[in-house]
Amino acid sequence: MSQADAIRKNEQMWDAIATADDEWFPVVSESDVQSAREGQMKINVTAQVPVPSEWLTPLRNRDVLCLAAGGGRQGPLLAAAGAVVTVFDLSKRQLERDQFVAERDSLNLQTEQGDMRDLSLFEDGSFDWVVNPCSLCYCPEVLPVWRECYRVLKVGGSLITGLINPVNFLFDEVKATRGEFVVAHRIPYSDLDLTEDQREKVLGHERPIRFGHSLAEMLGGLTQTGFLIDGLFEDRWGMGDPLSQRIELFLGVRATRFQ
Repeated sequence: MSQADAIRKNEQMWDAIATADDEWFPVVSESDVQSAREGQMKINVTAQVPVPSEWLTPLRNRDVLCLAAGGGRQGPLLAAAGAVVTVFDLSKRQLERDQFVAERDSLNLQTEQGDMRDLSLFEDGSFDWVVNPCSLCYCPEVLPVWRECYRVLKVGGSLITGLINPVNFLFDEVKATRGEFVVAHRIPYSDLDLTEDQREKVLGHERPIRFGHSLAEMLGGLTQTGFLIDGLFEDRWGMGDPLSQRIELFLGVRATRFQ
């Protein structure tokens, strides 16, 4: 399978996830939208820990791009809190969930479909914030994404992104769910390095193709692009994940464009 084939498969898989009503990906509730309207907004770019509120202050009337963030969660909450929101995602069906919430709760937001490596739809310096919930792990390249984020941000604007610690991909996944940590893969990781039979065993028919990038690619790539990393927190999968009980597997990062 080529990288281009993997992107096409991921689009199909996220479309399928959008219609499967998976418990991991419910749309945001009406009560949470109301709380955001009242100034009590919380969003996530990793699994459990909310983005620090000071990373998104002040928010009202700010231009926000929710990048690879379809699914009816971050975008509607930011819109309810007063931001001018555009949700950009590979999956048409995920974007339909944002449209559903916007109609349900009378929110004003825009949706656009596309690959996160190509934001040519947007002019330079269009946004105050780019909010990118953990999704780089479904993209084969890092630097094109960071360069596009840098380009579309205004000077002084920030990228807020969720990243997966590469150690998450180091072990045999099936055994790791049983608490048996057997080193099986190299870092940086790619599901494309597995045989078709191995991918079937690990992913089944429902999960998108993943790319476990190195810290040098992800964090070093931000500084190489011109960003200054000025905020960071760690997070875990939760849900009883055995590896998360031993090490934080997510990074929440704020990176700012200063020139």
